[in-house]
Amino acid sequence: LITAGASSFLAITSSSFVSTRHLLYGAVVSQHLSHLSIFWKIGLSYLLTDQAFAVSNEYFKNNANNKFKHYHLVGSGFTLWFIWQFTTIIGILLGSIVPEELGLTFTIPLTFLALLVNYLRNIDHLIVIVLSGITSIIFFDAPFKSYIIISSIIALAGATILIKIRK
Repeated sequence: LITAGASSFLAITSSSFVSTRHLLYGAVVSQHLSHLSIFWKIGLSYLLTDQAFAVSNEYFKNNANNKFKHYHLVGSGFTLWFIWQFTTIIGILLGSIVPEELGLTFTIPLTFLALLVNYLRNIDHLIVIVLSGITSIIFFDAPFKSYIIISSIIALAGATILIKIRK
């Protein structure tokens, strides 16, 4: 955001707003891991990434009565952590060799897209995803690159309305 000309305030606000997803992850995971000690909870919070949440949450839902289900998050989180460290080292060593024309910047959005695929089966999720995408495009030229915040707020409002309609 800063390199695109946004102010420091907007960059900090946007990244903080986008990172609030971890509050939601924690709220969902805490339902399944409330029996654990604070030591376990702190350790697991370090390993709780978008990808680890996606796979572990499915496991938690399907194995609700398993008192050792937290080991799934340990395994997925540590595996992802290890791969992240390993590939970071590879990136440091080989990054200057990769031509800029390859455009490897698409890989991060591709990762998030891969996480969304499973949610496309639920119409409510699909509506919120499409709403977020469309509003991001509509508000792309908003001042200070604030389209991220605007589309997130609109998508959250849409999700809230859908939840109220369902109830």
